[in-house]
Amino acid sequence: MTPSSPCAPLNDPTLLFTNAGMNQFKPIFLGQVDPNSPLASLKRACNSQKCIRAGGKHNDLEDVGRDTYHHTFFEMLGTWSFGDYFKEEAIDMAWKLLTEVYKLNPDRLYATYFEGDENVGEDVEAKEFWLKYLPADRVIGCVAADNFWEMGDTGPCGPCSEIHYDRIGGRDASALVNADDPDVIEIWNIVFIQYNKDEKGLAQLPQKHIDTGMGLERLVSILQNRSSNYDIDAFQPIFNKLAELSKVGPYEGKLGEEDVTVKDTAYRAISDHIRTLSFAIADGAVPNNEGRGYVLRRILRRATRYGQQILKAPPGFFQELIPTVVDTFGEAYPELVEKQDLITEVIAEEEQAFSNMLDRGIKYFSELEAGVKADGGDVVTGDKAFYLYDTLGFPIDLTELMAEEAGLSVDVKGFANEMEAQKKRSRAARASAKSGGAPQLELIAEQTAALSDSGVLATDDSFKYRWDVELPATVMSIYGPDGFLEKGSAAQPGDFVGLVLDKSSFYAEAGGQEADLGTLRILNEAGDVVGSFDVRDVQSFGGFLLHSGFVEEGSLEVGAVVNCRVDYDRRRQVAPNHSMTHVLNAALREVLGDSVDQRGSLCNDEKLRFDFSYKKAMNIDQLRKTEEICQKVVADSLPVTAKTMSLAEAQEIDGVRAVFGEVYPDPVRVVSVGDDTSIEFCGGTHVSNTAEAEAFVLVEETAVAKGIRRISAVTRDAAVQAKKEGDKYEALVAEVEALGVDTPDLDKQAGAVRKDVDAAFISAVVKAELRARIEGIQKKANEAKKAALAQRVDKIMNVVKQDVEEAIAAGRKTMVMNVDIAADSKASQKITNAVKKIAPELAFLGLSEEEAGSGGKLMAFALVPDSAVETGLKADEWIRATLEVCGGRGGGRPGNAQGQAPQCSDVEAVVAAAENFADSKVSSGVQ
Repeated sequence: MTPSSPCAPLNDPTLLFTNAGMNQFKPIFLGQVDPNSPLASLKRACNSQKCIRAGGKHNDLEDVGRDTYHHTFFEMLGTWSFGDYFKEEAIDMAWKLLTEVYKLNPDRLYATYFEGDENVGEDVEAKEFWLKYLPADRVIGCVAADNFWEMGDTGPCGPCSEIHYDRIGGRDASALVNADDPDVIEIWNIVFIQYNKDEKGLAQLPQKHIDTGMGLERLVSILQNRSSNYDIDAFQPIFNKLAELSKVGPYEGKLGEEDVTVKDTAYRAISDHIRTLSFAIADGAVPNNEGRGYVLRRILRRATRYGQQILKAPPGFFQELIPTVVDTFGEAYPELVEKQDLITEVIAEEEQAFSNMLDRGIKYFSELEAGVKADGGDVVTGDKAFYLYDTLGFPIDLTELMAEEAGLSVDVKGFANEMEAQKKRSRAARASAKSGGAPQLELIAEQTAALSDSGVLATDDSFKYRWDVELPATVMSIYGPDGFLEKGSAAQPGDFVGLVLDKSSFYAEAGGQEADLGTLRILNEAGDVVGSFDVRDVQSFGGFLLHSGFVEEGSLEVGAVVNCRVDYDRRRQVAPNHSMTHVLNAALREVLGDSVDQRGSLCNDEKLRFDFSYKKAMNIDQLRKTEEICQKVVADSLPVTAKTMSLAEAQEIDGVRAVFGEVYPDPVRVVSVGDDTSIEFCGGTHVSNTAEAEAFVLVEETAVAKGIRRISAVTRDAAVQAKKEGDKYEALVAEVEALGVDTPDLDKQAGAVRKDVDAAFISAVVKAELRARIEGIQKKANEAKKAALAQRVDKIMNVVKQDVEEAIAAGRKTMVMNVDIAADSKASQKITNAVKKIAPELAFLGLSEEEAGSGGKLMAFALVPDSAVETGLKADEWIRATLEVCGGRGGGRPGNAQGQAPQCSDVEAVVAAAENFADSKVSSGVQ
C-alpha cells in the first residue's frame, strides 16, 4: 500500500492540486524516473489518494452542491501496473473485487470500452475481456471524450474502460451510461496506457501500464445503499454541526427545482468545501491571490457566502466545522490533527476578511439585480462583475453562481477584458528567458525509451562531485526542437540542441540548486580542440542528462568526443550558498521550533533563498539569533561531509531532515555539517568546510503566502560587501544621532538617511536596527519641534490677543493675520478658540507657513460669526478665494473652514486676496 501523496503537490509546479492517484507516479509514465529512485523498481502499486479537483483541466467546482456525486475533495482508490500486468488481468481483478469482495450485484454492472476513431482503432481486446463476464448489451462502446484518457496535450495516453453501476437495477440501463444520470454512475475507470502523444501523433509506448481509479465516496454510497454520496456516514457529522449553526433547518437532500431556497445545495457545497480547505492547508497550501492559493480562496468565499446568505449562519461559522472534520478523518489522516491549529487560524483569518466585504457585496448585487431586471435585461455586465471582483472580493464564479440563482447571466468575456485591461503585464516565459529565447528541450517517455532501445545508457554523473576536472566524454545523442538528429547529421554553429553524453561532470538542476554552466570543447581524432558548445542548462530525464545550449564553433554529431569544462568559479559561488541553506534550515528550527518545515529553496551563484512554514513575520531578535547561528557555523570551520547509504538506513539517522513531499533515491546521499549541526538528504554540490562560505548575511525575510515565509541570504564576497555597507550606514546613523535636537531640519536629515538605509543591500538585522534608531532620532526631533512650537504658540497667542483687542477697539468686523505656528492644525484651533472668546463677532482668517519664507506649504483657517454669515461672508468661500491665488484648496462650513496650498511663494499676495474678498462682502470696518 503506497501512502497518499499531499493533495497540494508542492514539488510539482505543473499541477494546481493532486487530482488523481497517478500524479505521484507520473515520472514512471513519462520515462523520467531517476534510476536510483524507489519508483524505478516499482511494478505494482495501490493506494487511497487525497484528491482535489478545482481549477485547471479537472475542475468539478461548478457542479459541487448541485448534484449528489461531485466533490472538490475526494479520496481516490487506485491500482497500478508499471510494465507488468495489462488489460486482461486488470479487468479480471476489477470484476473479482467488485463482485466477490464488495459483493456488488453483477446484474447492475455495465462496462464501456473505446469504440475507436480516425486515430486509433476499436479496443477489441478490452471488449472481448469484458464479454467473459457481461452480456453484449452491457458492454458498450464509447467515444474518445469518455473512453480515451490523456495526461495532457502531449504525453502518455490510451483507451480506458469504465465500470458503471445502476442504483435501481432490474432494468436495461445501457442508454443511461455516461448520460449524467444520478442513478447510473461510473464507479471505476481502468486506463490502458499504451501510447505516447506528441505533435506528430500517437506512437506505441515501449512499456504498457495500468492506471485505475475509483472514488471512495461513490463506492461507499453503493455499499451503504445511499442514493447520494452526501448521504454516506462521512458527511453526517458535518451536516449535523452545520445544522446547529444554521437558522433555516436541517439538511433534507433536495435537488434542482425542489431545492427552492438552495438550502440543501448550500449544505452539500459547504460540507465539501470544508474538507477541501482542511486537507489542503494541512498539506501546506494556503489561500492567496495566485495559482492554487486563489482557487482555495474562491472555494472558501463560495462556502462563506452560502453559509451566511443562504443558511443564515453567523460570521465565523465555517471555522466551527474544522473540529468535526478532524474528528471524522483525523485517525486515517493524522496530519489533520497535527495541523488543526494552523487550519483554524488560516480559515478564521480568511473568513473574517471576506465576511467584512460579504454584506456589501450581497447588497450591491441585490441592487444590481433589481436594476437589471427593471431595465428588462438579464445580463450582469463585465464591468459590474469586475467591480464585484476587484473591489468587493467576489470571484467571478461566485458572481456567476449568484446571477444564476437570480435568473441572470454574466458577461464573462467583458469581465475578462476588464481583467486584461487592468493587468497589462508581460507574460514572458521563464524557460524561454533561460535559453535565450530558444525552445525548452525535454525528454519524455518516447525519447527516453528510444535512447534505451538504441543502447544508450543513463549518463554517468558521478563526476559532478569532483572539482577542477576536465572530463572527456562521448556524445551519445543529439536532441533538437524537431527531435533526435539522424545518424550522419550534425549540429552547426548557432543551433540550439541538447546533448546526451556517456558521462558528465556537470550538475543537473535538482533540489533547488541551479544547474552548472560551462563549455564542452569539441575534439577531433587527434585530440585537438576544433569547436565549442555553450552549456546553458542541464536537466536529468530518467537518468539521461540533457546538456542544452548553443553550438558556438565547429559542428557536433553523435560519437563526437568532447571535454566537459564546468564553470567551477561559478560553482564555488553556488556551493557555499547550498551548504549554508542546510545550516539556515537547522538554525530556523532552533530559533522558531520544530514545527518549521522547508517549503522550497533556490541556490545559485548570487544568493540562497529558503521558504519555510511559519505563521508570522520573524521579529528582530529571531532574525538576529538565526543570523548569528549561521555566522558562528562559518566561523567554527565545520567540516561538510557526504555519505551514500540505503534509504532505509538513512531514515533511521537521528535528526535527519527531508523535504516534505519529496521522493528520494535509494541509495540516498546524506550531507552532514559538523557532527550534528545539520543532517539532510541531498544530492547537491557543497563546500568541504563551512569556512569556505567566508561570511553569511541574512538580507531579507518576507511573506510568500499565508503561513509561508522566505529568507534570502548571501555568502562570500556578497556577504562581505553587505557587512561593509552595514558598517557604513551604522556610522552615518551615529553621526546623525550625535547632532543636537535643535539642529535645523534634523527630522528631514534622518528621513533622507532612512531612505538610503531602506534601499541598501545590508543585513536585514542591521537594517531593522538602523530603522529603529532613525525612528528614535525622528521622534526626538519631532518632540523638540513640538516643544519649540508650544513655546512659540504661547508667544503668538499673546500677540494675537493684543492684535484682536486692538481690532475690536478700532471697530473692525474682519481681520486677516499671518501667524507663525508652522502650519500646525492644533495650534490653529487654539487661536480660533481664543479669537472666538475675545471677539465673538469678529470674522478672523489666519495664515501660517510650514517654514517661514520657504515658499512651501501654506495653511489657512477661518472663523466667521453668524452675523457676518448673514451679510454674505462665509468661511468656506473666504478660504477658497484666498487660496486660489496660490493654487490651494479648502472647504468647510459657513461658520468655520480650513485649507492649504502645497506651495506659496508670495504670502503677501494671499493676505491681500483674503482682505479684498472680506472687503467685498462686509461694507464697513474692513482694513
